[in-house]
Amino acid sequence: MRLRTGIVVALAAALAAGCATIPPGPSVLVMPGSGKSFEAFAEDDAVCRQWAENRSGGRANETVNENLFAGAAAGGALGAAAGALIGAASGNAGAGAAIGAGAGLLAGSAMAHDRAFGAGWEVQRRYDQAYQQCMYAKGNRVPAAVEPPAPRASRLPPPPPPYRPGAGPPPPPYPDAPSGRVY
Repeated sequence: MRLRTGIVVALAAALAAGCATIPPGPSVLVMPGSGKSFEAFAEDDAVCRQWAENRSGGRANETVNENLFAGAAAGGALGAAAGALIGAASGNAGAGAAIGAGAGLLAGSAMAHDRAFGAGWEVQRRYDQAYQQCMYAKGNRVPAAVEPPAPRASRLPPPPPPYRPGAGPPPPPYPDAPSGRVY
C-alpha cells in the first residue's frame, strides 16, 4: 500500500511540474504610433496577436506541454517494460512494471524538459517577430535593437615584442649621468 501511495504522489508531482508556462502573448514592447488613440492601438493589438499566432504555427505553451507529455509518456512506457522484465526475473513482474513506470515517467519528463522548452521558445520567437512586423506595418512604434558602444581605446603602452631565440642578449644598461649609477 505504501509503495502504491508513493508512486501516485511521484506521478502527481511529475505531472504538476510538467505543466510549463511561456508568455501567452507577445513578450516584446510595442508603443502606439504618433497621434494614434489607445482604442486604435488596442484594435491593432488584437488583430496582430491573431495574425502572429497563425504565422508562428501555434501557441508556445501548447508546444511545450505537448513535448513534455510525449517525453513523459515515452519514458513511462519504456520504464514499465524494463521494470516488467527485471521484475519477471525476480518473480514479481507487476511490481517491477509499476516501479519502472514511475521511474521512467520521472526520467522521461526530465529528459524532455529542455527539448520542450527549446521548442516552445522557438514558437515564441516566431510569434514575437510576426507580432512586431504586424504592429509596425499598422503604424505603431517598435523599439529597435541598440548596438553596444564600441570599446574605448586603451591608454596602456603596447606590450613588448615577443622573445626570439636568435635575437641575442639585451643591450647593457646605460649609466645615469649625475650619479654614475647603473639602473
